[in-house]
Amino acid sequence: MVGMTDKFAVIDFETSGLSPHQGDRAIEIGVALFDGERVIDTYQSLMNPGVEVPYFIEDLTGISQEMVDDSPASTTVMREVRQIIGDLPIVAHNASFDKRFMDSELRRIRTRLANEFICSLRVARRVYPAAPNPKLATLVRLTGVQPAQQ
Repeated sequence: MVGMTDKFAVIDFETSGLSPHQGDRAIEIGVALFDGERVIDTYQSLMNPGVEVPYFIEDLTGISQEMVDDSPASTTVMREVRQIIGDLPIVAHNASFDKRFMDSELRRIRTRLANEFICSLRVARRVYPAAPNPKLATLVRLTGVQPAQQ
């Protein structure tokens, strides 16, 4: 398990749908590396998966077909992400969702992860059972966490 001084990666995907098993693909990834206390590096990239971005996804994420068409290939992005993350533990809000897309995209470059995945959604449900919902925006308001300044 990750300790307070251990390095770890936080990831988040935007996708063309809900299931890589149904042909949905990752269209954006964000990665933040932490040293246990603060962000030490970040990576973000749109990616061109070679599939159409549905209108409802564009409305939800703000990511258009034109944006992904002008982005690096998903295989290029995932090679970079794999190198950045290495063997670090990975934290994601709803980790099962992100892990399915991570695994699917990494299979396309013939690699995989053995990294520990930690689900901040599950942790939040246990630590804040009285929260109205476990959405990140709600948890930020509830805890008073201030987003990092860009």
